[in-house]
This record gives sequence, structure tokens and C-alpha cells, in this order.
Amino acid sequence: MNSWDLFKMGFHNLWRKKTRTFLTVLGVIIGTCSIVIMMSIGIAMDQSNREWIESMGDLSVIEVGASRYYYDDSSRNAKKEAKLDDKGVAKLEKIPGVKAVMPIKRMELKIQAGKMLGRINVIGVKPDIMEDFGFGVKEGRLLLSSDKEALVFGSETVYDFYNPRSRDRYNRSGEPKVKLVNGKLMVTSDMNYGEKRRNQRRYDEDYKPPKPHKTKGVGLLEESGGEKDWNAYMNITYLEKLIKEDKDARHERRRSSEKEDQYQQIKVKVADIQTVEEIQKKIKDMGFQAHSLTDMLKSMQEQTKKVQAILGGIGAVSLLVAAIGITNTMIMSIYERTREIGVMKVIGANLADIKRLFLFEAAMIGFVGGILGIIISYAVSFGLNKISGGYMGPIDGSCGISVIPITLALGGVAFATIVGITSGYLPARRAMNLSALEAIKTE
Repeated sequence: MNSWDLFKMGFHNLWRKKTRTFLTVLGVIIGTCSIVIMMSIGIAMDQSNREWIESMGDLSVIEVGASRYYYDDSSRNAKKEAKLDDKGVAKLEKIPGVKAVMPIKRMELKIQAGKMLGRINVIGVKPDIMEDFGFGVKEGRLLLSSDKEALVFGSETVYDFYNPRSRDRYNRSGEPKVKLVNGKLMVTSDMNYGEKRRNQRRYDEDYKPPKPHKTKGVGLLEESGGEKDWNAYMNITYLEKLIKEDKDARHERRRSSEKEDQYQQIKVKVADIQTVEEIQKKIKDMGFQAHSLTDMLKSMQEQTKKVQAILGGIGAVSLLVAAIGITNTMIMSIYERTREIGVMKVIGANLADIKRLFLFEAAMIGFVGGILGIIISYAVSFGLNKISGGYMGPIDGSCGISVIPITLALGGVAFATIVGITSGYLPARRAMNLSALEAIKTE
């Protein structure tokens, strides 16, 4: 019996009992739809969590902090200090898989743009690695290595400027009233600059405010939804100069270089996001503190997997009921076609062909039920997302509460087909092992 004959005979046998076949297929449809929808809710939760984490920053960036003491492998009794300095940067750059290392210094500065003043958190960075860390400009350009007195502003910093003579200082409605790109700016660490000096440090008679410096805005960053939007950036070398001037003006005693970190933070950009966890462990082994957004993502993914397992188990119960229905249908079919099976054996049909015939019929039930179940699943998923969108409103970047990727759809059809074949295996063996003479005598 060739494959075409097998197909025609199997299809004919299923069509003869249309009602029973339909009800069996319906069970597979419900089972497939249940498990796919349940899994799609778990997948949507995972994607939503990932989108939320990515909106907070780059998943491939590790933030490194100082850990004062750690034990060196060469001597367990000797303590060494892990500091955020150039030596630490050099160590981090040598780790395989690290794309770039960005040492960071921060300082709050007063910036004047025309009549407008702003207290801005300024971060000193190395200009040549800004692109590696995902900085993109909406207007102007990024910092260059040759830039000294230049600033790049985050998209939200334009709203931190105010007119000191205006009562309504921080009015975020409407267009910003300051132009930061290509403007002539003044920058200083004196927070009283440009205003009445009612906050002057009267207890320090020797205090002389550091002089303001002329600078320029060269770029406005594109909106990222993260911390970049709220900061301004300048060449770290020039920021260190401003920090020194501020300390000298305040007569602050400088701590010894042995106890002071050169940088406030170091960020490490990893080339492959899949190796973030591995590189983060290596950084910790060097004695540094290290954390990244993947820590939070990993914890949320573990919770999502548990939810997916529960939801998938609930859906699998329906498919298990469908499997029992397929087995019952095939057993009933054998009882009704016992004489037909005996005749097939007498005229020379192979036992393998008889087994293949019943397995094909069971597989067809599973396959057709799986296909229809996936189609209905997409319709249900669309309806769920529409309903949730109507109640919660449109959310930018939201994937909805149900997501059915093509892999889940194909997996659902394949699983339903396998369930059909598995359910029909024992009935097929029963048909194959029937005695031909006994079968012919059956009326």
C-alpha cells in the first residue's frame, strides 16, 4: 500500500463518521487553543518585563563600584584594595568580551544660557567611547576628544533651566525657552551664580566662589527614556579641572590618593549580551562591586518561567482530555471495522500498513485540530489584546497581554500531531495483532 492509497483510505474512514470525527477534532482544538493561549500570556509577560528593563538602560552595560578590600589569590591573608582608578580601568579593559570601559565623574554645576539658569548634573566621560555606550544625538554632535569646554545635554535638561527673575521658574508646559546647542554658555560650581547671594556661606569668610568658565553646547541627545535624558556630559579631563577649582575655593583638605577613588563609577560595555553574567562574575572576582540590569531581568524571568509552567500545565489538561478522546475514537473504529481489518489481512495487506493506516488517522485528527486550534488562538489573542487596550489605554512599546510567536504556533501544531499519534499507537497495535480468521467471522 503506497502513501497515496493510505491517505485516501484514512481520509475516507474519517469522513464516514463525520460527527464522531468532528467531536474528536473539537477536543483537540480546545486543548491546543488552551495551551497556546496560556503559554502566550506567559510569553507576553516575559516580553513586557524585558521592554520595561530595557527602558531603564542598556542590558549589556555593567556598572562597577569600588569594593574596599578583597583577598588576593596569591596570598589569602593579604588584603588588597580594589579602587576605581586608571589601573582598575586597565584591568577591566583586558577582560575578554569587553567592548569598552567608561570611567565616570559627576558634579552638579550651574549653567547660564542667556537669561536662563540651570542646576545640571554634569557627568565627565571619555568622548571617544560615547558611541560604544549608545549615545545618539538629536541635534548637533557628540563630544570629540579635542573638546575641552564643550557640553552635550540630555533631552530633558532643557526643562531644568529657569529665569531667576520669574516667579514661575520651572514651567514645563510648552516649548523650552532655552537653546543649548551652539549657544554661548557659562558654567561654574558656584550655585549662587547669577542670583542673589542669600545662600552665601557666611561662616567661611575666606570662601571665594570659583570663576565661571565660558563653554558651548555642541549637542542634544536623543530621548532614551533613561538616565541619559537628565544629565549633561563633558570631557572628563575638563570636569576634573572644575572639581579641583571648586575644592580649592572651599579650602577642602584633599584625601590621600591611597584612600581616594579616582572615579566615582566605571561602566563596562559588553560586546555580547549573552556573556554579561560571565563577565560580571569576573569583575566581582577582581574585588569590585558589579551589577547590571540583567540581574533584575534574570530574577523576573525566573518568576515568569514559574507562571508559564503553571499556565502551560492548566492548558495541558485540556489536551490530555483530547488525547483520551482520540484513543476512544480509534478503539471504537477498530471494533466497527474488525471484519474490514480481517479482509485486508487475508488479501495480503502488511501488518505495518494496517498500523500505519490507524496511526495516520490519529495523526490527521491531531494535525487538523492543531491547525484549527492555532487559528482560533490567534483570534482569541487579538481579542484579548484589544480588550486590554481598551481598558488600559495605549501603551508605547507594549506587546499586549498575549503574544503568539511563530515558534509557539508551529510547536502547538507539532505537539497536537504528536499527541494524536501517541493516542492512536495502542489502538493501531491492537488492529495489527487481530487474528484474520477471527476478524472475518465477526459480523
